[in-house]
Amino acid sequence: MPHTETEQLLIGASMDDYPLTLTSIVERAERFHSDREVVSLRPSGTITRTALGACAGRARRLAGALAALGVREGDRVATLMWNQSEHLELYFAVPAMGAVIHTLNPRLFSDELAFIVDDAQDTVIVVDESLLEVFDAFRAGHDFAHVIVVTHTGDVPAGLLDYETLIADGEPMQWPALDERQAAAMCYTSGTTGRPKGVTYSHRALVLHSLVAALPDQLAVSARDTILPVVPMFHANAWGLPYAAALAGASLVLPGPRLDPHSVLGLLADERVTMTAGVPTVWMGMLAALDAEPDRWDLSTLDRLVVGGAAVPRSMLEGFDRHGLTVVQAWGMTETAPLGTVCRLPGSLDESEADEQYRYRTRQGVATPFFDIRARDDDGRLIAWDDAAMGELEVRGPWVAARYHRGKGTDSFTADGWFKTGDVVRIDGRGCIRICDRSKDLVKSGGEWISSVDLENHLMSHPAVAQAAVIAVPDDRWGERPLAVVALRAGAETTPDQLREHLGQEFAKWQLPDRIEFVTAIPCTATGKFKKTALRNQFTSA
Repeated sequence: MPHTETEQLLIGASMDDYPLTLTSIVERAERFHSDREVVSLRPSGTITRTALGACAGRARRLAGALAALGVREGDRVATLMWNQSEHLELYFAVPAMGAVIHTLNPRLFSDELAFIVDDAQDTVIVVDESLLEVFDAFRAGHDFAHVIVVTHTGDVPAGLLDYETLIADGEPMQWPALDERQAAAMCYTSGTTGRPKGVTYSHRALVLHSLVAALPDQLAVSARDTILPVVPMFHANAWGLPYAAALAGASLVLPGPRLDPHSVLGLLADERVTMTAGVPTVWMGMLAALDAEPDRWDLSTLDRLVVGGAAVPRSMLEGFDRHGLTVVQAWGMTETAPLGTVCRLPGSLDESEADEQYRYRTRQGVATPFFDIRARDDDGRLIAWDDAAMGELEVRGPWVAARYHRGKGTDSFTADGWFKTGDVVRIDGRGCIRICDRSKDLVKSGGEWISSVDLENHLMSHPAVAQAAVIAVPDDRWGERPLAVVALRAGAETTPDQLREHLGQEFAKWQLPDRIEFVTAIPCTATGKFKKTALRNQFTSA
């Protein structure tokens, strides 16, 4: 007897409905990659060593201890910690037990942290001993059921719980069956406009993100890698590297709070790191140290530096190329878990001239698999992928936020379900994006758009310039004009006219900044990006 159409569909859907949960990644690390090393540089400068299998085993005891304290499915467990092995154990334990790990940025102001923990409704917090002063500055604003301390000295303040004692006494948990759409982790946006907003990631989102991140033409994470994430574990899931490493069986080197160039370079060399990742401001300092002492560190194993968080200037690419080190640029946001695009030089450009290769490598890349992109101009029309039209980037995909925590920021989402990033881009025929600016940072002068990012990148190619940021300032005649804020390299000298002459090689006269201000250093946000709000406050009315 012939089957009905519905029966035919059911017959076709004959695969196992296997849940995509982080539990599978934790169990894989425990079973197949147990000997892969996890190295932690402590605040004191000492190094401790453990392994993925030991972290996964301790995670079971930690989960049992948290359950005994009353943590239940869906509860928020906050962390105030650095990149360290205990943080990795929490990355494993909290989602696998069905709770939600909420990573806090210790570099934020205390009032922001107080707002965030209250908005997230955190029930328990785990604090590294070195951050107790940060915790004390905001703890009065929120009633935590329990405060747990990771101590390096053995001293635990009265009334707080000791992390190691909890693990020693905890009953190992047999992981519960979870729904892949359950919440697993939570991060807050940087709050550049208004209060920070919470993004809650599902197990399914983070599993798919991990699988794609590990692909060869994406971040290419494998069991042969030793990864040093300079990007903090409290920032956008450390770009997914802890879970991708556990999935693939890569070793991890966790640098704690010691992110100065010499400490990072020392770890890269001593631990034979193959891959590292962080924001451009970190690598600018590292490049300066390498230029000053090119033979001090053996970085022969370092295959790639993944750089994201801000556009990478050509001067940085060229600088690391001089040392035989390859920068791979990527783009993403807290709302995208965060990987969205990766810039890998296509095979068709392998034999091209260096200039053409650099023009491509300074772009932010092609969308990862399962990540859709489009862009709209000021009139709401979709732009052509001709590398000329500009528009605000919109994205969607299985690890892209569909809403913010508590339904905030609804204007960031389109009626048909795309997230509006706020980044203004051009897209070429290959689908490779170039971020021209944040929508609020574009300079509109006499009705024409000027990209602050392009100006900044060319300023930073000048040999005297260490950092450069461009902002829009009001102008009676043109509406807005660009103003450049520049920090010079140590011992270097230049003048505004010389910098304008340098810019004039690439830009029309009307695009050049009318004012160039010199500062000792450009202020950065808690995530290492240039803090343009501070520059606007300082220079707009000056």
